[in-house]
Amino acid sequence: MSLKSECQGIHVDQSELLCKKGCGYYGNPAWQGFCSKCWREKYHKARQKQIQEDWELAERLQREEEEAFASSQSGLGAQSLTFSKFEEKKTNEKTRNVTTVKKFFSASSRVGSKKAEIQEAKAPSPSINRQASNETDRVSKEFIEFLKTFHKTGQEIYKQTKIFLETIYYKRDLSIEEQSECTQDFYQNVDERMQTHGKVPSERVEKIMDQIKKYIVTRLYKYVFCPETTDNEKKDLAIQKRIRALHWVTPQMLCVPVNEEISEVSVMVVKAITDIIEMDSKRVPRDKLACITKCSKHIFNAIKITKNEPASADDFLPTKGNPPRLQSNIQYITHFCNPSRLMAGEDGYYFTNLCCAVAFIEKLDAQSLNLSQEDFDLYMSSQTSPRKQESENWVPDACLGVKQMYKNLDLLSQLNERQERIMSEAKKLEKDLIEWTDGIAKEVQDIVEKFPLEIKPPNQSLAAFDSENVENYKLPAPLQPQVYAG
Repeated sequence: MSLKSECQGIHVDQSELLCKKGCGYYGNPAWQGFCSKCWREKYHKARQKQIQEDWELAERLQREEEEAFASSQSGLGAQSLTFSKFEEKKTNEKTRNVTTVKKFFSASSRVGSKKAEIQEAKAPSPSINRQASNETDRVSKEFIEFLKTFHKTGQEIYKQTKIFLETIYYKRDLSIEEQSECTQDFYQNVDERMQTHGKVPSERVEKIMDQIKKYIVTRLYKYVFCPETTDNEKKDLAIQKRIRALHWVTPQMLCVPVNEEISEVSVMVVKAITDIIEMDSKRVPRDKLACITKCSKHIFNAIKITKNEPASADDFLPTKGNPPRLQSNIQYITHFCNPSRLMAGEDGYYFTNLCCAVAFIEKLDAQSLNLSQEDFDLYMSSQTSPRKQESENWVPDACLGVKQMYKNLDLLSQLNERQERIMSEAKKLEKDLIEWTDGIAKEVQDIVEKFPLEIKPPNQSLAAFDSENVENYKLPAPLQPQVYAG
């Protein structure tokens, strides 16, 4: 089994990274190929349509309840005072339930809702009042110290932020998409209020918004990262298992010009793996995005050193490493990062490339690697592995340790193939011996059945020479018995 000489490689056209609506921003597979702006518009329209339908359903249910109650009242006539009070109480309870349904499906679920919703459940929140972690405590102190420099504006921002956190906590049963929408709307409202009412310069607004986002996502991280209402954990395990099964894939198979035998390139690859793994330890989407950007830059630098020329988008694909909770981190960044960072700029470009790389890994097959389906299945099941490149193809200045390592790996691969061949022959020999034994046993049985064993009685034994029934006279002279007188 060997790799085919041709190499199809991976080529991601620039147009494939852009929003499929044609707005010019970067798209995202999580948004079905749209950018965050176009996706929000599409999602908002669908959401408004659903809200309208639910509102009409709630109103219809309320009318039916009122009509049913009115008809029951007119049919029953005069009743006792106690029963009338009971019916009145029941009607009020139903009306309150219908009103609650209306509020849930109305726009009041968005940020900036009435304070009455917050006052409905004033019981202490275990998450708000719990002993904060070291990082949460540190970020909270930094946020408060930062807002002190803005005096009255800072106090108002802190107040609105606390109200928003309380609101999100009591609405944590909403889907992650709805929580994301509420969070993004809150960011937008605060941004607009500071620019219109607070007259804060745009440069300071950006710094303030960065601190607000850092504070909010750090406090909400436990509830919005890989929530139980999603299947992100299942996707994380699936992509980890997939990457682990593809450990035999080399950059050469993907036509990615990365030569790890060059020490500088090897260092870049290690740094890239470290950055992408470090992403999971960050809480702020902007910090996670920064890890992706650093990882991508290291890969581009490794390609640039190998090719001795600038790398292009077609060459880029982070294939090494197996970062934990990859899908959860991508979904978290998608939902809670600043949309403008994902739509354009350096961060958005690298993040879109990562999403494309994950989609490619999930769909990678034998045809993508120019392999036969049989070889691909054997490699995926770890029954065998592709041959390493021969030592004569290495560059002269390759590290001796690397050369020796690949020689040993090649030797182990050959020994593994030899062992598999011996085991196969041994199993075949064992099968032949069993068949031969069964054949001999069958032949013996056939002979026994064809010629059954018959036991005949023994012949009469010969008499002794000196017995009375022996005709002694017939014996020759020397053998005739002599009788001696005692």
